[in-house]
Amino acid sequence: MAPLGGIRESKGAENSLEIDNLAKFAVDEHNKKQNSVLEFEKVISTKQQTVSGTVHHITLEAKDGGAKKTYEAKVWVKPWMNFKELQAFGPVDAATSS
Repeated sequence: MAPLGGIRESKGAENSLEIDNLAKFAVDEHNKKQNSVLEFEKVISTKQQTVSGTVHHITLEAKDGGAKKTYEAKVWVKPWMNFKELQAFGPVDAATSS
């Protein structure tokens, strides 16, 4: 188990309904904030960081117009407070991810 605050892999979580819902939430929040029209496609991978709650680091695929692109989102969740917040959302730079 990773120490408190450490980021760890979430094997198999990309097939989880909870992670899919968090990824859709991230795309929806990004669309509201940026007045864009990305369409969620699928989760590629996910990591978790335990803080006061959990920060989910989600790599996802979304359509931008007709083109599929890869994005990274950070969603902070505190279930006992019914709290969910998009902390970061941006495209994955293909040059740095290879």
